[in-house]
Amino acid sequence: MHRSAPRLTRILACAAVPVMLVVAGCSSDSDGKKDDASSSSAAPDATKTEPAVAPAKFAELPDPCKSVTAKTVKSLVPSAKNKSGTRGKSSDTAARGGCSWNGLDDNGVKGSQYRWLDVGFTRFASDQSVGSGSERARTDYTKQVAKAQAAESAKKLVTAPVSGIGEVATKVTYDLTKTGEDFKYVTVVARTGNVVVTVNYNGAGYAGAKTPSAGDILKGAEKAAKEAVAAVADANGGGQPSGSPKPSQSAKASASTSTKASASATKSD
Repeated sequence: MHRSAPRLTRILACAAVPVMLVVAGCSSDSDGKKDDASSSSAAPDATKTEPAVAPAKFAELPDPCKSVTAKTVKSLVPSAKNKSGTRGKSSDTAARGGCSWNGLDDNGVKGSQYRWLDVGFTRFASDQSVGSGSERARTDYTKQVAKAQAAESAKKLVTAPVSGIGEVATKVTYDLTKTGEDFKYVTVVARTGNVVVTVNYNGAGYAGAKTPSAGDILKGAEKAAKEAVAAVADANGGGQPSGSPKPSQSAKASASTSTKASASATKSD
């Protein structure tokens, strides 16, 4: 018995070594897992990016002096000095444009009728730092309505929504006396996608002629605004988003894909 005791002690000591190593190994694995979890949780924050803004719907503006048909201009401004319109100055015609017509229709002893029409366009591009073109246009739309409402010396000013013109439209009507005559004014502000359209139309009777009716001036302004909004879509291939293929290109691509698929199916059969 005495001879076997030292031997038993050595066996127990050797058996304890692997246990200690296993414990140490588990401790090391646990620390490693914590580090991995910490680094993986930090990774999303390091690579996080802002969501991309929606692309602008319209990339071009129409020719402002052709945005209202010649027939409409003739009916609204019968004796326009410049029938093709006077183009507004712009340093960037892709972002801003305008055109105006005015004239005095002289009816002799019956007096004369004066009319003024102008159409303005402002296009907003999508920008990651300031928002989408449509959002920026919404902001400008509100500003243009407020600007019309702030007309100096305006009387009987009324603001109301207009249906059937763009995505949203507002009319501002009022009376104004200048050069000794009573004028009827209408401003129609409309938004279509990322473009704001502003139409101003006014008129007065001179030398004893009757003041035009508010209804006629409003009807003329709305007609011009509707044509101007339609011109924006026409200038962009019917309203395709900026950078999108034209309808004809999409149709060709679809037809090509369909043809290839049919040919593949035939070979398989």
